[in-house]
Amino acid sequence: MAKQNTPKNRSTAGKRNSTKRYYTYRKVDKSTRPAQIKQAESVRVAFLGGMNEIGKNMTVYEYGNDMFIVDCGLAFPGAELLGVDSVIPDFTYIEKNIGRIKGLVVTHGHEDHIGGIPYLLKNFNIPIYATRLTIGLIKGKLEEHKLLEGAKLNEINPKDKIMLGSFTVEFIHVNHSIPDSVGLAISTPAGTVIHTGDFKIDTTPVDGDMIDLPTFAKYGTKGVLALFQDSTNSERPGYTMSEKTVGESFLNLFRKAGGRRIVVATFASNIHRIQQIIDVAKALKRKVAVVGRSLENLVEVGSELGYLKVPRNILISIDNINDYPDDKLVIITTGSQGEPMSALTKIAHGEHRKVTASPNDYVIISATPIPGNERMVGNVVNELMKRGVEVVYENMYDVHVSGHACQEELKLMMGIIKPKYFVPVHGEQKHLQKHAALAQSMGIVKNNIFVGDIGSHIEISESGLKELAKVESGEVYVDGIGVGDVGNIVLSDRKHLSADGIIIIVATIDSESGMIVSGPDIVSRGFVYVRENEELIDAAKGLASQVIYDTYSTKYHDWNTIKTHLRDEISHMMYEKTKRSPMILPIIMEI
Repeated sequence: MAKQNTPKNRSTAGKRNSTKRYYTYRKVDKSTRPAQIKQAESVRVAFLGGMNEIGKNMTVYEYGNDMFIVDCGLAFPGAELLGVDSVIPDFTYIEKNIGRIKGLVVTHGHEDHIGGIPYLLKNFNIPIYATRLTIGLIKGKLEEHKLLEGAKLNEINPKDKIMLGSFTVEFIHVNHSIPDSVGLAISTPAGTVIHTGDFKIDTTPVDGDMIDLPTFAKYGTKGVLALFQDSTNSERPGYTMSEKTVGESFLNLFRKAGGRRIVVATFASNIHRIQQIIDVAKALKRKVAVVGRSLENLVEVGSELGYLKVPRNILISIDNINDYPDDKLVIITTGSQGEPMSALTKIAHGEHRKVTASPNDYVIISATPIPGNERMVGNVVNELMKRGVEVVYENMYDVHVSGHACQEELKLMMGIIKPKYFVPVHGEQKHLQKHAALAQSMGIVKNNIFVGDIGSHIEISESGLKELAKVESGEVYVDGIGVGDVGNIVLSDRKHLSADGIIIIVATIDSESGMIVSGPDIVSRGFVYVRENEELIDAAKGLASQVIYDTYSTKYHDWNTIKTHLRDEISHMMYEKTKRSPMILPIIMEI
């Protein structure tokens, strides 16, 4: 019986074991399945500015339900934006997600990174995190816009770390053309992202504090998910020269000026450059006067915070320059980019109230024209030379070095950071494409490189980089105190007026009889000189009268029809006779 039972027991045991093994297998399968289908954690990034353009830098980083902003700058308008003072990013995406925004982190104090902040804070009181000088410059802007009271300004130092929701952000010192510039190491559960901000590698910086390469390398050793790197100088081979070379050039040029008055135009935000001009002026026993509101503000803030070391009694008011001989004066001015309303442009055209150009002036333009500004700078140089002024400009001497990294520095940063994914930022299309090619030369796979545009929205994880649907973005024009009230239609009208001028037709009609009791009068501005074209104006008056009588009805007053017919008929006549198409503006009154 035992022998008979053994196989049966074995068989039953075998079935039990089989069933048990099967059950255990299924249990393991269920527990591991979620891990197999679970998506990798990701960081999302939206570009609201600084892509495919110079300036207006603004980037939004997102993880889970948390978001924060890096920089909020402006761009200066091109010649086609008639009358526009500045261009800022479209904040629609911020408005839609304001409940998720944990703060605004600012990399440095240049206008293309802080210029849009007052317009952002008018609508959203977001906490701001920046270094000491950057906070000082932001305060000046907020005070001007009456926004300083209540602003949440947080001063940080390089190597500090802050928590913004799921983000840990470390501030890393970099060299640039303004002190207190930082790059960012942004850590999330999905990985670490490096945002360099504007930078260069200067081994002999004027302030003596070299870029913190060891910290960048530390993150590179740990592993960096993605690198977002400044592309401004990606077309330039080699290395960017040290700012100290400019100081040596200033000394030589100031001596060359002899007994002439020296005028130096530079970027208002370049404290290092201003410090070197003051140092050389002191060595040659010259007084220094500052012209331009932004420059005056920077000198005041920089001196108060200790970033500018100004010897006693060297600075004088621009009102007192006539009290000193030319060989004892240096004037520092804005306008190195030929901006129409800048001090240097006004001096060149003889329109400045306090400084008059003369053949005894020696002008140094200590800046390289930003792409697109070459013509404006050339016009200023030409106007100065017409007045007998000697001008030192562009690359004639080492009077300017860039604050941005050239190709070898960009490659060096890529090499020590070793990112899995690479995104070039801060530049026009040609800069971004060149930078992308550099990244490929450093071994970064083409599919791991993203060249974006304003409004681009990307998602990055260990498993891949993909482009999402674009976010709301674009340009908002600031004109005087108006923000966004100048759009394409207004700009189109301005272009039309600038090209062909305007004709205004004014007439008064008796509502009972339908008779014209006054006019039609023709007013021309920017089209033809009325006194020399009386025949044309008389013909326009006759045609206007005919159109009014043909279309006016005492029973039903359709003003739109009358004005439309006037515009069409007068425009057609003017084009036939002059081959020009002025704007036609009818003004019809009824009594």
